[in-house]
Amino acid sequence: MSLAFSSKVLSGRRATGRRRPGVLPGFGLGTGYAVFYLSLLVLIPLTTLPLKTLELGWGGFWSVVLDPRVVASYKLSFGAALAAAGVNAVFGLIVAWVLVRYTFPGRKLVDALIDLPFALPTAVAGIALTALYARNGWLGGPLETLFGLKVAFTPLGIVVALIFIGTPFVVRSVQPVLEDLEQEFEEAAASLGATRWATVRRVILPAIFPSLLTGFALAFARGVGEYGSVVFIAGNMPMISEITPLLILSRLEQYDYAGAAAIATVMLGLSFVLLLIINALQAWQGHDKRRSA
Repeated sequence: MSLAFSSKVLSGRRATGRRRPGVLPGFGLGTGYAVFYLSLLVLIPLTTLPLKTLELGWGGFWSVVLDPRVVASYKLSFGAALAAAGVNAVFGLIVAWVLVRYTFPGRKLVDALIDLPFALPTAVAGIALTALYARNGWLGGPLETLFGLKVAFTPLGIVVALIFIGTPFVVRSVQPVLEDLEQEFEEAAASLGATRWATVRRVILPAIFPSLLTGFALAFARGVGEYGSVVFIAGNMPMISEITPLLILSRLEQYDYAGAAAIATVMLGLSFVLLLIINALQAWQGHDKRRSA
């Protein structure tokens, strides 16, 4: 009797086209609002880039984006962002480990200073780093005199600036995971005869790798589009220390909006591909972790 009644109810719903309401009320309205909000703030502005590029035609587009000066800026922007994100992944993990596992005087102050690049205006950071690493600066002078290492107005200065602004992303991504990671697992590994490196490699790194990869991706994404903290310390020498955002700005100042949109479109495409690869690695890591469990 109940089966017959259920089949009648289902057939009635199919006939009227009504769907069974979800568990959460307002899901359809909330989803529509979220899609509208993201489309208005993200998708529509980004869509205007390739549309504006159509004014150049294929020949003009390739002529702009494959110009040797522009290609050199691509290599510098993405290369410096990757290098800085890699450095932050290593040392940001160490900083997060120290803040979580050790107690020392001034620990809360150090923990608060991690967020300073978030609050500090990027132009202020760029001026401070330039003054510090210039030839007559506190660090720039000794580095150049003792080691022959010039930082300011070189690609190395760009990497230093990107390390400065990207450190909080890695530390704040890894720190909560380390706080939730029980030390009993490490003690159990040590009691079973595992060395410290084996414990780090087999117990700690698999647990924090997704969050570490997230911090790396965030630091890389921030570094690719960074302008304020880099433009002062870079020196902006064509083919040497000129970043792509600066080229886009110079095109805009010349009222070459289509050319600026073409360069920005390439930046957008390359950034999307690299972030897609990082997300695929995260998904693969999560799948591999679930399968081993």
